[in-house]
Amino acid sequence: MTPQEAASYKSRKEAFVSNLSGSSLSEINLVTLVASAAVLLWTVLQKRQSFFTPYTPISLLADFLLNVCGILFAITLYSSAPLVLSIFLITPSLLLLFLTSAPSNSSSPAPSSNPPKKAKAASPSSINNAASTASTSSASPSLPVRPFLTHYRGSMMIATCLSILAVDFRIFPRRFAKVETWGTSLMDLGVGSFVFSAGVVSARALVKSSSSSSSAVPSHYASPNFTNRFLISIRHSLPLLLLGLIRLYSVKNLDYAEHVTEYGVHWNFFFTLALLPPFVEISDTITRHLHFLSYDLLAVLLSIIYEIALNEPQLDLLRYILISPRGPDWLSKNREGVFSFIGYLAIFLAGRGTGTRIIRFNSPSPSPSLSRSATTRNKNPQNDDDHAIANASLTRQERRLVLRTLLTRALIYSALFLLSTHVYAFNLNPSRRLANLPYVLWISAFNNAQLLLFGLVEECGPVFSYEPQDRDKVRFATSRILRVFNSNGLAIFLVANLLTGLVNLTLNTLDTSALGAMVVLIAYAAVLTGFALGLDHNGVRIKI
Repeated sequence: MTPQEAASYKSRKEAFVSNLSGSSLSEINLVTLVASAAVLLWTVLQKRQSFFTPYTPISLLADFLLNVCGILFAITLYSSAPLVLSIFLITPSLLLLFLTSAPSNSSSPAPSSNPPKKAKAASPSSINNAASTASTSSASPSLPVRPFLTHYRGSMMIATCLSILAVDFRIFPRRFAKVETWGTSLMDLGVGSFVFSAGVVSARALVKSSSSSSSAVPSHYASPNFTNRFLISIRHSLPLLLLGLIRLYSVKNLDYAEHVTEYGVHWNFFFTLALLPPFVEISDTITRHLHFLSYDLLAVLLSIIYEIALNEPQLDLLRYILISPRGPDWLSKNREGVFSFIGYLAIFLAGRGTGTRIIRFNSPSPSPSLSRSATTRNKNPQNDDDHAIANASLTRQERRLVLRTLLTRALIYSALFLLSTHVYAFNLNPSRRLANLPYVLWISAFNNAQLLLFGLVEECGPVFSYEPQDRDKVRFATSRILRVFNSNGLAIFLVANLLTGLVNLTLNTLDTSALGAMVVLIAYAAVLTGFALGLDHNGVRIKI
């Protein structure tokens, strides 16, 4: 390719992702419904047929087709009819669920014959017995590993990784790509959901530290010294900052196509992620001293203040970010990335607020019968079956309490979103480029609703409890592919970015046929899945 042809192709690529207006919320919801529909079919197959135990090559293929290719088809081949794809997945699920019965051994899976080689790396947490916790209150609390949360984050990671490459092909609808300024799209949702889900899981250490003062608590959470905690948070940001610098260097030196109005001239998503830890530490300090201020309230207040600043005539901030000429100074060149960080911080805090509510243990309080069962368990081993049933019942009660919490939060955020966008109220438009108030509320409402949906799917699945001895049952109820995408999400996202760059540098994606695009995307998905499974098989957990 001559320099002139290369320059022309780069211009075509940049125009291909520019000046887009997005799609409707209803269409986005229908596309994302496919992920939970695929998990529903996986769950019913596992409950009724123990299809994925043992995990044979056929099981792996079925897992890949359901939870990876299902999402890929929803954003490509079935992009005009995602509801049809969901019906194809839900119909056999309902038939299996209501017309068949589970095999006698489906609720008692044998211990895994191929556990991770490094137990420390896998470290699945489990819920302590509610009755025995009182006598071991000095021990570090054990947090439950919730399959529905794993499925939610795994599906979100898969959709994000698939979209960042698929968007470069014509088979990926332009309405799903990131909008220029105002509106909603599938990829706009993906960026915010990535940050929200990170906030959800960040609450694990927070919940554990607030529930125990033992030495098992991470030192940077237990330390009362703000300076020490802040310095540690900066240290956690350094790898992400390095990744951002590497991406910046690569894009500029390889003359890679870039969409400047997305984040700015030099800014990229890794810089946004790198800034989160120190600012979250500041937010933790605020909520620690102002007990009435929850993470959700702080997120909403921060978004409102930012929205007021955007629309304040004297500041003229909205005009500065969107249409003013890019001056020679660094802030002017990167104003989208710098100011949108405020919104992403609010999204992270909203996710952290959700996480503190759903990452719980020993809640609700056990019934007296459960306490008696736990007390006499060691005295009468024959009561093990009754004890297991009681534990499973407690798990169902706890899950339903979590689902009610998620429903309440989804309704509140949805109401606030409608209030902010309705023509007879504030009449604001969501903008991922600004990460403004409606965008923050939309991301928060959607992700709480999505968690609720995956929780409802889990209700249809195998019976298990959060007891330490039930770890195998929790794994039995969890898709392995979704689990491995969840376990090393950021590392997989980095590899996905590298593979996306490699494909774009070696292939003319704009002129690739639909068949060729699907071959490339399926191969890309298979490589990513193989990488994730390889990390899990070797017990590797990469925490960046």
